Amino acid sequence: MRTLKLTVAYDGTNYCGFQRQANGLSVQEVLEDALAPFERDAAGRGPTVSGAGRTDAGVHALGQVASVNVAFETPASAVQRALNARLPADVRVVGAVDATPGFHARHHARGKSYRYRVSTPPVQSPFDRLYAWHAPGRYDLDAMRAAAEALVGRHDFKSFQARGSAVRHTVRTMRTIAITTPPGEIVFEVEGDGFLRHMVRAVVGTLLDVGTGLRQPADMAAILEARDRAAAGPTAPAHGLTLVAVTY
Repeated sequence: MRTLKLTVAYDGTNYCGFQRQANGLSVQEVLEDALAPFERDAAGRGPTVSGAGRTDAGVHALGQVASVNVAFETPASAVQRALNARLPADVRVVGAVDATPGFHARHHARGKSYRYRVSTPPVQSPFDRLYAWHAPGRYDLDAMRAAAEALVGRHDFKSFQARGSAVRHTVRTMRTIAITTPPGEIVFEVEGDGFLRHMVRAVVGTLLDVGTGLRQPADMAAILEARDRAAAGPTAPAHGLTLVAVTY
């Protein structure tokens, strides 16, 4: 057996997330279907693909990483070409290499980086509607940056985790949160050792509350300490979020 490491980019608009689910089409499913002509199990399904992160329905990726154990010997570069010929146009394998035996995309990941885009003009460009949250208005960027600094470091982020999550350990390290302002946008670049379900989206929603004056930067410490989702702000919509890269 050999292990392939695939780097995958996708527009998540038409998918229920990366991981295979019963309620809709997933990125994992289309990858496994594309691999099936190389190798099939008894049910006719392609080899099982493991992703570095699940990503929610509607979330996009530039650098999702997946691993798959296979028996066939086709060179990785040829596998990449064949997969892209079979995949739908909104999913691309942008890299394929032979990994160290035993490599697992999720278990061996040491960090992830995400980007969240907010468009702020009164009228949103139709070309941004699938990739940026339209939240028009003026925001206090200095206050938002001060609030974001309070989240950097190792904290219990339970207040920013979606209700009903099964994860028991909610301590994570947020390495950086950068807030930039290209014309007509606010862009959040977030990097950490791991993220809870909806965590980045809840952080963005809370920081926008700070930007509008609904909350103060000093409130962030109390929000973290509460360990209660009700203490933080709203969850930003999924379509503004992109998984940029996974580090190992």
